[in-house]
Amino acid sequence: MKIFYKTILGVLLLVCSTFLVANSNGFNYVDVSNIETKIQRFYPNPATQFIHFELDPSVDKSYSLEIYNFMGRKMTSQRVTGIKMTIYFDDNYFRGLYIYQLKDRSGRIVESGKFQVSR
Repeated sequence: MKIFYKTILGVLLLVCSTFLVANSNGFNYVDVSNIETKIQRFYPNPATQFIHFELDPSVDKSYSLEIYNFMGRKMTSQRVTGIKMTIYFDDNYFRGLYIYQLKDRSGRIVESGKFQVSR
């Protein structure tokens, strides 16, 4: 069994070193300074009873903001009505990590992120 693990480790090292040699001409950076975000900020994080979202004024009013718990259960879905939205937590929001998704009218995810609830 020890030989098996050594062999696997050797193969992984070989693959990684090949990748590093092939990409040794420099680092490739992704410039995120000009990526337009629709959700400008959300606070407080961690949240206790509510969370505020501030949206870019260019966000289409047909978009919706959906919140899912970490297990994938949809907790809230609200249509965008303005540049500020507040989501109040009911008794089903427990301590943990939650995912928000800004979706267009066809259901395509425009932007997503995560926040924490600490109750």
